[in-house]
Amino acid sequence: MVSSSYTNLLDLATGAADQGPAPAALGALRRRLPSVVTTPGLIDDSPPSPSTPSPAPRPRTIVVANHLPIRAHRPASPSQPWTFSWDEDSLLRHLQKSSSSPSMEFVYIGCLREDVPCADQDAVAQALLESYNCVPAFLHADVAARYYHGFCKQHLWPLFHYMLPLSPDLGSRFDRLLWQAYVSANKVFADKVLEVINPDDDFVWVHDYHLMVLPTFLRKRFNRIKLGFFLHSPFPSSEIYKTLTVREELLRAMLNSDLIGFHTFDYARHFLSCCSRMLGLPYESKRGHICLEYYGRTVSIKILPVGVYMEQLKTVLALPETEAKVAELVETYTGKGRVVMLGVDDMDIFKGISLKLIAMEELLRQHPEWRGKLVLVQVANPARGRGKDVAGVQEETYAMVQRVNEAYGAPGYEPVVLIDQPLQFYERVAYYVIAELCLVTAVRDGMNLIPYEYIASRQGNDKLDRILRLSKPEEKKSMLVVSEFIGCSPSLSGAVRVNPWNIESVADAMESALVLSDKEKNLRHDKHYRYVEKHDVGYWANSFLQDLERTCKDHSQRRCWGIGFGLRFRVVSLDLSFRKLAMEHIVQAYRRSKKRAILLDYDGTLMPQAINKSPTAKSVQILNSLCQDKKNSVFLCSGFKRSTLHEWFPCENLGMAAEHGYYMRLKRDAEWETCIPAADCSWMQIARPVMELYTETTDGSIIEERDTVLVWNYEDADPDFGSCQAKELVDHLESVVANEPVSVKSTVHSVEAKPQGVSKGLVARRMLATLKERDMCPDFVLCIGDDRSDEDMFQFISSAPCGEALASTAEVFACTVGRKPSKAKYYLDDTAEVVRLMQGLAYVSEELALQNPAEAEDPEDPEDLWCVGELQ
Repeated sequence: MVSSSYTNLLDLATGAADQGPAPAALGALRRRLPSVVTTPGLIDDSPPSPSTPSPAPRPRTIVVANHLPIRAHRPASPSQPWTFSWDEDSLLRHLQKSSSSPSMEFVYIGCLREDVPCADQDAVAQALLESYNCVPAFLHADVAARYYHGFCKQHLWPLFHYMLPLSPDLGSRFDRLLWQAYVSANKVFADKVLEVINPDDDFVWVHDYHLMVLPTFLRKRFNRIKLGFFLHSPFPSSEIYKTLTVREELLRAMLNSDLIGFHTFDYARHFLSCCSRMLGLPYESKRGHICLEYYGRTVSIKILPVGVYMEQLKTVLALPETEAKVAELVETYTGKGRVVMLGVDDMDIFKGISLKLIAMEELLRQHPEWRGKLVLVQVANPARGRGKDVAGVQEETYAMVQRVNEAYGAPGYEPVVLIDQPLQFYERVAYYVIAELCLVTAVRDGMNLIPYEYIASRQGNDKLDRILRLSKPEEKKSMLVVSEFIGCSPSLSGAVRVNPWNIESVADAMESALVLSDKEKNLRHDKHYRYVEKHDVGYWANSFLQDLERTCKDHSQRRCWGIGFGLRFRVVSLDLSFRKLAMEHIVQAYRRSKKRAILLDYDGTLMPQAINKSPTAKSVQILNSLCQDKKNSVFLCSGFKRSTLHEWFPCENLGMAAEHGYYMRLKRDAEWETCIPAADCSWMQIARPVMELYTETTDGSIIEERDTVLVWNYEDADPDFGSCQAKELVDHLESVVANEPVSVKSTVHSVEAKPQGVSKGLVARRMLATLKERDMCPDFVLCIGDDRSDEDMFQFISSAPCGEALASTAEVFACTVGRKPSKAKYYLDDTAEVVRLMQGLAYVSEELALQNPAEAEDPEDPEDLWCVGELQ
């Protein structure tokens, strides 16, 4: 249940709420109100002294995760208060302690691990905010169960670890009620963020799959919020992810972040593939940063594995308790000639504990010399989830341990020691210190920091070295056998990587790691320790926050607005000078102009993208009406053939450019001319076989051939494979036509080869130059297009050379279709708006003709009546 004391911040500030935290908590919550905090807990609403400048606000990051880094201690009796302490094992706690910016303030938002009665929630919230800078999110018990143990653990967790619910025994099918609880819980977290955020200054960092839709709620409230998201679990391949019923909602929610972080490139690659296949979003690399363009916003992708908190490990290693535990373990194992291998895992279906035990059994079977000497200590932490899967893992683990010990044990010797009770951190570190080998056989894991902790612990300190009887630095050593399916594997180049499903290879890897020379173990240990020490949790956090600041630095220079409903909400972000073309504005300019040049695109502009490309009767009628106005010079620029345009547009006074401007004519009965000197198209005989080769090997691709242009279209092919083939085709074509006057260009879903120098910008240049030669410089220019090929026209009509061909009072309207980054200054949302605009201008022409019949009947050279548009 949401605490009543946090439901309305403004009520709290004005004292309208019946209940509320003490003034200190109120002062913290009111950061975003225009007041000056003078003393903790006191608000001074008086204006600051003119002689005393206000200090710059302290940078602040709001960290949002499922659980707060807090341990809550329930009172013994209802009359006593709750008590709290930091959870020193929490990654979130380490962010603040390891930050390289001491001035950075961290505010934590999340749930407590203990259920807090409604009557205690206000007092608990106040205490946490005052003493720990934490804001608790209180969920109703039913919502919390369906959100965490339901949707998170029964749907997202298995799916992200490549487990599909093919049968009831392999997981739960999608449940709409659980999904609704997940969304409701994320909304509660969003409300908590909105209560404390200063949207102009604060950064928000959301963690993990529990809160994947939270970015949508936050972006909807503050379009320019500085928002980062880090996924700590694996992200599955697109073939797995697309089985999720709410796949698009989750993708779009993540894309409402400014920066999305992953532990490995594989996870990021899978996410990018899903965005490409399901949302049609390509990605690119900009100065080493992977980026997606999402409705004008740049969403950056960060690939950086998290590290351990080295200061905490060094502190724990120096504790007397740790030294005593190490001495005890040395006596228990090393003193009896035992060699210890260590495994530390949650009792989880994906941790591969049973595979590890089977490999241990195989090792003892193949190598009898290790019997009585080798011990596998398996620490099994309690599972974070619950259900029959956990019970099954526990049952299998106990059975395997019993089987191995019965087969290969002896009096005073157990090959496998299972510790299934929670250990203190110093106890776990002690086991790291005495273990010769650390073994991780997870079948799928997001990161897994156990190998990092093991390496740092094996470095030890002087006191531990004396206990272990190490006298020289070169005697420090460690060995790792890790699954290739865990996130830390790529960063541990000296580890022995294994496929945990291949039992024999795991057993062989364990044995080879044990018998490796001490010198080799030392070299590998040194290499790993240097990496772990440098890339600790502070390095990870600072790097992420620096990239988040870089990504968000131009927020104030963009114009933003939201579109879409529910979880399909997204923000369009465009340059401040980019705005929608208003009908009233352009009609007024159209009315007062004396000579007009109109350039229109066709496919994707006057007509939506469709299989049938032919124009409607309405489109032809509109063009005819515009061309009949003697003040208009109208032109159509297309990628289609001359014969196709001639058939489609029976407009007498319509100028046309075919094949992207290679051919031009000024009216219907005029001869086609070339914009550039006639090109030798013999290169097409060289390029066509190359395109045919790629067409044969790329299912769904086709070749579109015109008189001077070859187009390889892969719109219907697999997006990833088609994009990869397109890059190869561009390189291939550029190599085979290197000595030919040919331009090879990659566009959206196609590769074009055409004569050099041909562009729609050249068409606009020729058109305006002809008007100038006839002393008909236009004072009104309208250019509308929808794709990249139109950008050449937009660029030219906005340039200085174009200005020389225009009247001194000319008004220029470069307009693209769709709200997207463009060189045009205006936009219209879709083809329907373009048609309405052109229909409106045609109506104005007819109205003006009725008002001035003499001008309408005045004969004019039909070559002066042009209409410029584009068909590609």
